[in-house]
Amino acid sequence: MPRFTSISCENLLRLIGTPAAPLLIDVTTDDDVALDPSVIPTARRISHKDIAAIADRSPARGVVVICHKGLKLSHGAAALLRTHGIQAEALEGGNVAWRAARYPRIPVSSLPPDTPGSVWVTRHRPKIDRIACPWLIRRFVDPDARFLFVPPTEVLSVAEKFNATAFDVPDARWTHEGPLCTFDTMLDGFGLRTPALDHMARIIRGADTNDHSLAPECAGLLAMSVGLSRAYSDDLAQLEAGLTLYDALYRWARDGQGEGHDWQEVTQ
Repeated sequence: MPRFTSISCENLLRLIGTPAAPLLIDVTTDDDVALDPSVIPTARRISHKDIAAIADRSPARGVVVICHKGLKLSHGAAALLRTHGIQAEALEGGNVAWRAARYPRIPVSSLPPDTPGSVWVTRHRPKIDRIACPWLIRRFVDPDARFLFVPPTEVLSVAEKFNATAFDVPDARWTHEGPLCTFDTMLDGFGLRTPALDHMARIIRGADTNDHSLAPECAGLLAMSVGLSRAYSDDLAQLEAGLTLYDALYRWARDGQGEGHDWQEVTQ
């Protein structure tokens, strides 16, 4: 049974990808990471010796500390954070238990430079892929990621000059591949293939490529996306509004698909 000082892998998985997700700190040693160079989605790697730096930031949301097996390093670091008034828990079983459950892990080699706080750049006036991909990055890769929206002809040059990662443009690492859109490419590259995200990907792909035969929700996503782009002239304001749209789509894809709705007259 989980204790108040720890959280199970299953419960953490349900928080990741939502606005309620805690800050994940991975204090696994370099030797253990070398055996499996990957991290739990959104986890930041730091040494347990530097855990006080997290305390100094006073994160508003809770913290989950992760180590190799969920023993001394994670429990000690979480306990230290709690002495600073921070709600902190250790992940039960650590990375070993997470891997055994076959939950998604992101290859370290796929992480953008300067994570956390990575900078990404794409074409301005976003519609679908260019809102869906930032949502995926913020919720599963780097919650502190920043996004630059620039004219299409300047995306690759801005990426070079500002140490940013270009996406959803030709010749970028993260872009369309055959029938797949950039959201699909990111799911593959970051190792984030889950049933909920795969279902979202079909809807996003159909809306983004105008192939509404992929899922009945494609036309609805297109309509909402066009409406958002008309409602906001500021790309960053549109992004913030769009995050809520994709938060809702994710929760529906994850555990709301079986729910229907119909009007029924209320009688006493």
